[in-house]
Amino acid sequence: MRYEEYRSALTAYVRRLLHGDEQQAEDIVQETLLRAWKHADRVADASRRPWLFVTARRLVIDAYRARKSRPVEVGAHLLEDASQGVADDDLDRTLDALLLTDALSELTAKHRSVLVDCYLRGQTAAQIAALRGLPVGTVRSRIHYALRALRLALQERGVEGL
Repeated sequence: MRYEEYRSALTAYVRRLLHGDEQQAEDIVQETLLRAWKHADRVADASRRPWLFVTARRLVIDAYRARKSRPVEVGAHLLEDASQGVADDDLDRTLDALLLTDALSELTAKHRSVLVDCYLRGQTAAQIAALRGLPVGTVRSRIHYALRALRLALQERGVEGL
């Protein structure tokens, strides 16, 4: 069997099946011809061409199923677009969030909980007091001392201008 006899017709057929994907078409044709070479003694001369086309079609189907069973591949052009699209603000916000999370981890559980309730959940001191069964003055005092402790923890991490 000679490669040149079937190459162009087989490549055109596979390329149509793959909607014009030249690289994958070449890979499929190469694999098809490799299998034909390995099974040359089992494929009769009269059925060689149909065998090649059926084998190529099956390889296209297998490749499609394999792509569907794993996450979508990201090409280099998408990675470049994504890296250009990431704004410095997004990176700064992420780093700030990590820094703040680290600083919050140093606070006591009581101080951390009132800050989370007050600043993240938007609750007032009265609402926090009712929720936690504490006097309003105690909640205000904890917020005050929690902010002082947080400011100190952030200054230790090099954050200025607080």
